[in-house]
Amino acid sequence: MKINRVAITGIGTICGLGNTTDEVWKNALAGKSGISTIERQVTENWPVNFAGEVKNFKLDPALMELKDQDRFDLFNQYALHAGAEAISQARLTEAGYDAGKIGVIFGTGLGGFPHIEKNHQIYLEKGARRVSPFFIPSVIPNMGPGLVSIHYGFKGINFAIASACASSAHAIGIAATEIMLGRQDAVVTGGTEAVITGYTIAGFASMKALSKRNDEPARASRPFDTGRDGFVMGEGAGILVLENLEKAKARGAHIIAEVIGFGASADAHHITSPHPEGLGALICMNQALELSGVAKEEIGYVNAHGTSTPQGDIAETQAIKKVFEDHASKLHVSSTKSMTGHLLGAAGGLESIFCIKALETGILPPTINLENQDPQCDLDYVANKPVKKDIMYALNNSFGFGGTNSSTIFKKYIS
Repeated sequence: MKINRVAITGIGTICGLGNTTDEVWKNALAGKSGISTIERQVTENWPVNFAGEVKNFKLDPALMELKDQDRFDLFNQYALHAGAEAISQARLTEAGYDAGKIGVIFGTGLGGFPHIEKNHQIYLEKGARRVSPFFIPSVIPNMGPGLVSIHYGFKGINFAIASACASSAHAIGIAATEIMLGRQDAVVTGGTEAVITGYTIAGFASMKALSKRNDEPARASRPFDTGRDGFVMGEGAGILVLENLEKAKARGAHIIAEVIGFGASADAHHITSPHPEGLGALICMNQALELSGVAKEEIGYVNAHGTSTPQGDIAETQAIKKVFEDHASKLHVSSTKSMTGHLLGAAGGLESIFCIKALETGILPPTINLENQDPQCDLDYVANKPVKKDIMYALNNSFGFGGTNSSTIFKKYIS
């Protein structure tokens, strides 16, 4: 069977660092933090009052009429917004593909929690008859890809993946596989998440998973630093357009990079804690390397899962060292969550875009707030300032509760 090469022809981004890919990338290279005190809700009784919140967002009415925007949860709107940027850059609507071979696969970890909270309150205070008829369509995880397919008329494969914080990385891997096998000509993929709510903040805080630096939010996410005390909630979307490379070339598309490797595994260890030696992460990184055919010495950059949790950062460091052996000391590894917060199910989509931009520009984004590096985290984490380095291959890691893991390898495109 012929295995098709997979091109990336469009990317779209929204997060606390900005509402477009250019804005996000510019701010990331400047080492800015997109984390601040939450403005959209009253947080007086919340244990944590800061997050990587999207600012100044207004969905284009051409994507969804104004009367409908309050009916659909923010994660759906972020999907449409970032999807439109990626689809426009790819010129996908002009590609001439059979609509039945253009798919949409997104990852979402939790779905529409803001509308769940809102309608639960209405149910308690006003009764069942006052719950919105749009409640269920607004919150189900697959509505993001559903709305994109409806808007653009894409009739190919269409679903959502919910595998906690690995959701969008898994979505990208499955989308790439569909193209490799020739079942789809193009897939719009990645992830979207918008769960900065009282419920989710309370739940994660009760687990002692969140940083509680309410007095210094911009410095709260500090992966690999001795002062890290938990992750910071983020929100947004990272969307990619993947295509059959030969067909993309034939239609004159601009090819940004390629997807060449994908791995997925389980820790089989604990519901929330990673395996202390990162054994599940090791398996999926090795799977991605095997599929790509790339030697570990050729990987130049790793965008780490790097959530700023005490156990997770050490476990991932151990896994990287075991996979890359002597080459680990030569790798550049960074956690862009230090600037964006943790987008949960959308993290892999956003962080894949950071890998793609690193390949495209030859600049590696930093890990900010790395002031006192943990001795157990002893790799080069691109501390506080970007690094100029021309690389051919980059790897993204995304791990999630339940012990689920995903690794994806991207290649710089040489025409």
